[in-house]
Parts: sequence; structure tokens; C-alpha cells
Amino acid sequence: MKILDRYILISYLKTFFSVFTILMFIFILQSIWLYISELAGRGLDLIIVLKFLWFVMPRLIPLVLPLTILVASLMVFGSLSENYEFAAMKSTGISLQRAMRSLTVFIIFLSVLVFFFANSIIPLAEYKWLNLRRNIQQFKPSMAIIEGQFSQVGDDFNIKVDEKSGENGQFLNGIVIHKKDPHRISGNHTVIIADNGELTSQKGSNTLSLVLKDGNYYSEVYTKDPKRKTREEFVRSYFKEYTINIDLTEFNNKDINKENKLNNHNMYNVNALRAEIDSQSTRYTNNIKSFANNMYFRSGMTKFQVKDKNKTQQKIDTSLLKQTDTLLTLFNAKQQSEIVNLAVNNIKSSLQSVDAKRKEYVIKTKRLNKYEIALHEKFSLAIACIILFFVGAPLGAIIRKGGMGLPMVIAILLFLTYHFIGIFAKNSAEDGTVSPFVASWLSTVVMLPLGIWLTYRATTDQGIIDIGAFTERITKLFKKKNKDDSKHA
Repeated sequence: MKILDRYILISYLKTFFSVFTILMFIFILQSIWLYISELAGRGLDLIIVLKFLWFVMPRLIPLVLPLTILVASLMVFGSLSENYEFAAMKSTGISLQRAMRSLTVFIIFLSVLVFFFANSIIPLAEYKWLNLRRNIQQFKPSMAIIEGQFSQVGDDFNIKVDEKSGENGQFLNGIVIHKKDPHRISGNHTVIIADNGELTSQKGSNTLSLVLKDGNYYSEVYTKDPKRKTREEFVRSYFKEYTINIDLTEFNNKDINKENKLNNHNMYNVNALRAEIDSQSTRYTNNIKSFANNMYFRSGMTKFQVKDKNKTQQKIDTSLLKQTDTLLTLFNAKQQSEIVNLAVNNIKSSLQSVDAKRKEYVIKTKRLNKYEIALHEKFSLAIACIILFFVGAPLGAIIRKGGMGLPMVIAILLFLTYHFIGIFAKNSAEDGTVSPFVASWLSTVVMLPLGIWLTYRATTDQGIIDIGAFTERITKLFKKKNKDDSKHA
């Protein structure tokens, strides 16, 4: 490697890793802010919190890495132009493409590495992260009573409090409890309301005692009498003090590393995604065919089909139809009413089935589109890294400004454009408005002409906007207009 290539590569790597560290730290802080409600108030060890953040980091790479490449390219090439190092290179016959050669090799290598990272590491980290989230949600629920919202404690209790106080938050005010009946199928059949209460539990005990004071106990009356059901009867009892013991043995023994059965489009690699897409597409097609055949059978048209080719199909005597306007007139009034009611009921039933299936197919379509988007994103991310480099490097050479000021602002604006185009396209692709292939590649394809144009402008020593040529054209336009006015005068 020549001295020039080594110098540019080392300068770029220093800036690259510095920017990557700063951006990753910022995005991790954002993740903490997003998921603070899942981590706070559950008595989690610091190791578990750090493990949660460790599993979050790989899924941030598709955001952090393209922005890092863009910012680092702008800063490095802007600094080289600002310090007239590019001018010295050009004076010795070294072009911009020659100066970018070592970095181009590095970016291509990095893109290949990013593809394998997105195909292997990110799916594994996504599974570990979602698995840990599920385990945390069931970890020490006795610590998870949150003010102003219902919190599930145990299998049978949903507790809401207006205010918590005390050193450990053990004193509660404005308590509402929904209690489930294990002998009944579903629903909250018991409501307990108390002015205040206290959480008590001995150290190491798996029983949480909730002592309620000054409240009412409302219990729904269970009856098979339909008349009494319509009255929605319940029993109310007043209490001065009432204690509820909640067994937390099962929850406190939760294993934070327990492996759960999870299914998410971000957990698959390329081969698994292709297999899953084929499987879902086949099931989706067969489901539609089955539903269509079922609706055709329910319409009763199969009864009019000729099963034996040697027999002729029975037909209604056409002479009767000439004497009547409709087939209904062939029947008496009672039969006509029954036929119309039956037809209306069949139509309503068919419409309900179609509406239910339509909603089901919308969900299945979104799920299938998400898998297709996830497949294409693994390739588009690697290509985006290369294209954003060819956007940032020539743009830095053009603006001739290094450091964290103007290059950072321009890089953020370009990245936001790239990122929001991708988000809008993917959201449109989920409901089938846009093809998943187009949605995954749209933001990258939009940046490609910009990269080609900027590379051309930087190679030919032209600015982004040639202000001199623009001013000259405006001046000529005004001069021509003044000449025309003088001729008419």
C-alpha cells in the first residue's frame, strides 16, 4: 500500500470509529428512553439491563452504520479539501477517484461484512432481545404496580393505584382491583375499590399481602335465569380492612434466560426467509382457493351441475317463465316469504364471511410483505453503504469544510431524507400499496443518481451550483429585455 493510500485510509478509519462510537451511544440512549418502562421498577440486576442493551445494539446497526459512513466521508474529504491537500494531489496528477481507491476497497469489504452481519448476527440478537423482553415482563411482577394504569399481578389480579408513597412505594391510595374467577371462563367478575392500602411481604417470601382499608367489594351474581341476567345483578360488601394474599411463586421463579417460542420476520436469515415466504405464499394461495370453493358451494350452484355426461341437465319449463315475471310467482305467498328470507339470510351470512376473511387476508398480506421486506433489506443495506460513501466523499470535496459543523448538518439532512423515504415506502408496502421489492430499494435507488452526479461534479472541479454561470444567464436575460423595450419605444 502506498503512503498516500495509507494516509487517507488511516484518517478515514480514525474518523469512522469515532463517529460510530458517538452515534451508537446516542442511539443506545434513545433505546433506553424507549424501553425505560420495561426496565424500571422491576428490581432488575445491572447485568440484566446491560444484557438487554447488548442485544439491542446489533439491531441499531442498519441505522448507525450508513449514517457513520456518510458523516465520516464528508468530514475526511472536507478536511482534505479545506487544508488544500486535494489541491496538492491534483497538482501531481492524482485524481479524486485515485485518492478514493483505498477507501473504496475498504467500503466494499465493509459492505460484504455488513451483509453477513445482517444475515447472521442481527437475527440471533433479535431473538435474544425479544426473548429477554418477554422474560423481563414476567420478572418480579410484585414490583410492577405502576401509578395511573392497570398492572397484572399474578394470574387473577389487575391492580390500579392513583398514588404510591413510602420508602419502597408500599403505601397505596385510590386502589381499584379487578379479580378474575378461576371457575368461570373469562371476564373480571369481581371489582374491589379501596381508599388506601399497604403492600407487605416478608423477606424471601413468595406471598405478597395487600391490606386494603375502607373499601367496597363488588361481585357479579352468577345465574342461569335469562331474566336475572338482563338485570346484571351484583352483591356489594363494605369492609373496614380486607387482606388479599397473592401467590408469586411461579413468577418469582421465572428464569430470565428461558428460551421462548417466538416468531418474527427479523429473526430469519436469507435462506430461512425465502423458505418462509414460499411456505406462507403457498398457504395463502390455498386458503383463498379453499374459501372461493366454499363460497361457491354455499351458493347452491353445485346442485345445478350435470354430474353424468350421458344425462341431460333438468331445466325449468320455459313456457311457465313466459307467463310470469319472476320465479317467485310460481310459489304461493307463504313460500315466497320463506324463499326471500332464506335468500336474505344467506346473503348476510356470505357478506359476514367475506368481511371476516377480508380482514384476515389483510393481516396475512401484511405479514407476508414484512418477510419480503426483511429479505430485500439484507441486500439493500450493503449496497446503501457503498452509495452513501459516493455521496459523502465527493460532497465533502466540493464543500471544502471539515470538522463536526457543516458536514454533520449536511450529513444528517441527507440521511433523514434517505431514512424517511425508506420508512414511508415500507409502510406503504405493508398494506400492498407498493411492492416490497420497490420499498426496500427505493431510498437506495434515490441516492444513486445523487452519488453519480456529485462524483462527476467533484471530478471536474465544479461546485454544486455554479453561481457565476447562473448570474451571467440572469444578466443576459435582463439585457435582452431592456433592448426589446428600447426598440418598442
